Amino acid sequence: KMSLLAKIAEIENEMARTQKNKATAHHLGLLKARLAKLRRELITPKGGGGGGTGEASRSSRYHRRSQGWERQRAAGNCR
Repeated sequence: KMSLLAKIAEIENEMARTQKNKATAHHLGLLKARLAKLRRELITPKGGGGGGTGEASRSSRYHRRSQGWERQRAAGNCR
C-alpha cells in the first residue's frame, strides 16, 4: 500500500508529464480532483466510524420516483 504522500507525488508527476490540450483536459481534471481528495485526507484523516443504515437514500429514491409519476400525471401522460 502506497502512502498518501507517494500517491500525491505520483499524480503530480503525471500532471507535469501530460501535455495540456483539449484532448487531455478531462484526464487532467480527474487527476486534479484525485489530488484534491488525497490532500484533504492528508489534512483530515478519515474516521473509522461507519455510515448510517442507508434509509435516507432509499426514501429519497422513492420520493424522486413519486415526483416523476406526479409530473407525468399532471402532464396527462398517464391513463
